[in-house]
Amino acid sequence: MFFPILGRVLISADFWQASLQFAALLLLPALGGLLSERSGVINLAMEGLMLIGAYVGVMMAIATHSVWLGVLGAVIAGGLLALVHAIVSINFMANQTVSGIAINLAALGLTNFLLPIQTQGQGIRALDDALRLPQLHWGPLANIPFIGPVLFQQNIIFYVAIIILVGIQFLLFRTNIGLRIRAVGEHPHAADTAGVNVRLVRYACVVSSGLLSGLAGAFLSLGIAGIFNQNMTAGQGYIALAAVIFGKYTPVGAAAACLVFGLGEALSPRLQDTGISANLLGTLPYLLTLVALVGLVGRTTAPAADGVPYEPASE
Repeated sequence: MFFPILGRVLISADFWQASLQFAALLLLPALGGLLSERSGVINLAMEGLMLIGAYVGVMMAIATHSVWLGVLGAVIAGGLLALVHAIVSINFMANQTVSGIAINLAALGLTNFLLPIQTQGQGIRALDDALRLPQLHWGPLANIPFIGPVLFQQNIIFYVAIIILVGIQFLLFRTNIGLRIRAVGEHPHAADTAGVNVRLVRYACVVSSGLLSGLAGAFLSLGIAGIFNQNMTAGQGYIALAAVIFGKYTPVGAAAACLVFGLGEALSPRLQDTGISANLLGTLPYLLTLVALVGLVGRTTAPAADGVPYEPASE
């Protein structure tokens, strides 16, 4: 019973379309976290940044009757919350892990507190199509059997995520800015001696991670779900961080890891007809994350200055 159903799922275009969709959802915060880690700042706050982006995106879209203003609000909210993490971690040189966890808890508490107040306890109804991010259909390409639905009938944010992936890959390894980011994450004192503003680079990377995580939150609430529910990110931010580690701190590697985890996300609901507990199947993405991380113990090296507060010699 199990293997026939699994076989039908694996050859289904719907399954692969959903896998790529979930992979793109994870890819956005993973790329942001990659920038932050490469600059030397641990970012565990992506879960909270996604959650606040999802909430603000929905509320802004409803208030302005514009999905694009909702996306803009989500991105700004994620960036502002990431700025808090940057100030605490860079200026005050606090423990970056504790700061990230605190932001996650704050985002969860804040959204749980504001949601019933702003909706008079009624919650948020499913959004109309006009307030949801559009699916793109690439003309005749979308009608190609199997490949069309998988690659050419995706949400607009999927294609945005691909463009951002290519851009960050080029930025990190083909530009002077990328060289500075990597230098700051490996040898901040040497970078400072060479004239690089270490704090400015770290601020820019951490805030960028917030912008991308906020965009991912908007994708989740305004694109995939079409609604906001309490704690709807459900650990996606942590899985994105695992993808950064699994991908060995490279954009292409992180994208490959996101695809693996996206397969788990798409597979679990489609195996419920096998008789396996739905609750057990729901743990599949997290089990894949654990297996991936355990398999990389001792094989992945973070940037040398990752998590190490920087204090200029003059201070």
